[in-house]
Amino acid sequence: MKIRSGIMIKLLIWYFALIFIFYGTMVVLFVHIQQIMDISGKVVNRNFKVSSASKKMVESLLWMAENENKYHLLQKEEYRFYFMDGQRQYEASLSEILRIDPGPSQDNGPWRELFAEYVGLLPAGLEGPMEPEQPRDFWIGESVINDWVHRISKARSENEQEIEAGMRTLNRRGEMAERWGFVGLGFSVFLALLGMVFLSRSINRPLRELRRGIRSVSQDGLAEPIHIHSKDEFGELAAAFNDMTERLREEERMRSDFISMLSHEIRTPLTSIRESVNLIEEELMGPVNAQQRRFLQIASREIDRITDLLKHLLQVSRLEAGAVKLELHLLDPSVFVFGSIERVMPAAEGKGIRIVTDVPSQLPEIRGDSGNLQQVLLNLLGNAIKFSPPGSDVVVRVAPDVSGVVKGLAFSVSDRGPGIPEQELSMVFHKYYRASGVRNEVDGVGLGLSISKHIVEAHGGVIWVKSALGRGSTFGFTLPLQTEEVAS
Repeated sequence: MKIRSGIMIKLLIWYFALIFIFYGTMVVLFVHIQQIMDISGKVVNRNFKVSSASKKMVESLLWMAENENKYHLLQKEEYRFYFMDGQRQYEASLSEILRIDPGPSQDNGPWRELFAEYVGLLPAGLEGPMEPEQPRDFWIGESVINDWVHRISKARSENEQEIEAGMRTLNRRGEMAERWGFVGLGFSVFLALLGMVFLSRSINRPLRELRRGIRSVSQDGLAEPIHIHSKDEFGELAAAFNDMTERLREEERMRSDFISMLSHEIRTPLTSIRESVNLIEEELMGPVNAQQRRFLQIASREIDRITDLLKHLLQVSRLEAGAVKLELHLLDPSVFVFGSIERVMPAAEGKGIRIVTDVPSQLPEIRGDSGNLQQVLLNLLGNAIKFSPPGSDVVVRVAPDVSGVVKGLAFSVSDRGPGIPEQELSMVFHKYYRASGVRNEVDGVGLGLSISKHIVEAHGGVIWVKSALGRGSTFGFTLPLQTEEVAS
């Protein structure tokens, strides 16, 4: 299967989306900051300096007017020099303003007009030494000074308005930069969380399906196909798993068909062999001695053993195919339990094992197939007796169970056997499985628990096991109290 959108591609898309948003936010912030710097530079390097220089010009003009009046009134030479100092300060401030803000062109603008008028009014050589007989027409008239002060104040007011507008623009740009910064940060966090949720979901859902499929193999022994529709590595893995599942199912069908066919084919000659052995043992073919009879009895027992094995194999095949029809009837749990115990009592007494019961007298009836359910309980009792040491107890309990998946009556059989390793508990109900500690010591092919599981589940119940290595095992099954709707 061609991978169109792998996990690495998804991660790269998410990563580049975050990088794009981050650097996009940085570019927006950079543009706003650059505009803020331009506006603040203009305000600081032009408007503030113009405001300061224009203020000095007004002060210089007022100083010149004041000293001119004092000179005319007191006729003291020092006021002339004070006037010239004011003049020089006025010229320096005006030159600074013209250097900072020459105006829209070289021919107009308030500062250029003031400069032209100032140069036109002053006589040549005014800044040189002044003789007493020199005429006194170098003074600037008070009306001219008042006009200049008014015009400078007006230009200064316009400059202050520009400062105020620049400050407002700075504030607006700052707010926009802050807003875009928070928007970019919030969108980055949102995209990061959204990407995490999306990636986690796109990874966890396939993993959950894979776990479910693997658990169906490890616990139930059934390879269930999984449904993953993504086109990434998980989709490829799901396709491979489903291919393996289908192959396992096909192999299981072939094995079941082979076992079913083999069982049917063997039963006919085996029946003939049993009848022949019985005829010889009954001396219909002539007298037999004691040694011959003993070997005939051994052969008869082995034939029964093979017949029982074939019966179990056929039963497993029918159960897996759903071909077993349940004959449901109301059953008394106490009668059902004690009837099963009575059938295994000879085997228990042979090993010196005591069967202890914990069965309340008042129990609700259950609906089930008595023959199949008794086979389940007999199998659990037989295993408990088989694996329990001589002289120990086997405990049979029946109690209401409302804590499990199936709410009904729980039947359990506890022994004091060797126990089952924890890692093998999920496999004890698989076909042909036998615990690693006893597979070489006890006879059997591992079909009894698998058959019991199918029977219990056909009744709508569940079968379970609890065990600890060296502390014995408890096998049990829970049957629902109302099973009228169980398919038959």
